[in-house]
Amino acid sequence: MPEGDTVWQAASRLHAALAGKVLTRSDLRVPRFATADLTGRTVLDVTPRGKHLLTRVEGGLTVHSHLRMDGSWRIYKAGERWTGGPEHQIRAILGTADRTAVGYRLPVLELLRTADEDRAVGHLGPDLLGPDWDADRALANLLADPARPLGEALLDQRNLAGIGNVFKSELCFLLGATPWLPVGALPADRAAQLPVLAKKLLEANRERPVRSTTGRRGQGLYVYGRAPRPCLRCGTPVRIADQGDGSRDRPTYWCPRCQTGPAPAPAASRSGPRTRGAHPTKAPHRSD
Repeated sequence: MPEGDTVWQAASRLHAALAGKVLTRSDLRVPRFATADLTGRTVLDVTPRGKHLLTRVEGGLTVHSHLRMDGSWRIYKAGERWTGGPEHQIRAILGTADRTAVGYRLPVLELLRTADEDRAVGHLGPDLLGPDWDADRALANLLADPARPLGEALLDQRNLAGIGNVFKSELCFLLGATPWLPVGALPADRAAQLPVLAKKLLEANRERPVRSTTGRRGQGLYVYGRAPRPCLRCGTPVRIADQGDGSRDRPTYWCPRCQTGPAPAPAASRSGPRTRGAHPTKAPHRSD
């Protein structure tokens, strides 16, 4: 699932292509909004909110979309062939005189009044890459349920918005805690570092084509996608297991030596380096 840095990049590309321009084509291919016509309206801005995208247009309307696992927005020049997938996967088309934004496989797509955006994103916690970021509030949200596993608390967008499976695993590694450690069991100094470190990682990656949390050339991530290869810090084989809802699309990676706290027994852990978006020798693709 795209994380906050990836969604920020998508919003930046959409904003550069559409903002300040008049829509000459509008097609929202979901039954509820199939008859909506935005042509003739100027696109005001495209704003990311956590993992959500808000495309605001003249007249007080907002196209709200969420990419989830497989969605994407592609931008094409006039006359350029569309290559994001077959025609039946297209859910939205927003075109201007010189650029066309095509939304593929969008599981969430709706048209709402800009004044009602909170109905779609008002539940979110402070946005790590947004103007509403508040480290103290994010930490308070995380600690509100001290018995909750750290990994699950980080993925809950109501606590802080923008963290997905990659940054969850990397943050837990950098904090030296397993994703199953109760968030309230984090030492106070490390708990205080958590929101600051999360923001630092997302800010560092929002303009990079390939994520990196290590600063090492060719070794972008400490643990995500690395099982069962050696930990970059201590050489112990990195482990992988499912966490939370048991979805095999949301694996958790950790080093059993560098990270302290509860974890599944080895027999219950999955093995193998491959997951969605992960490659045994390459950093995960930006669609994670």
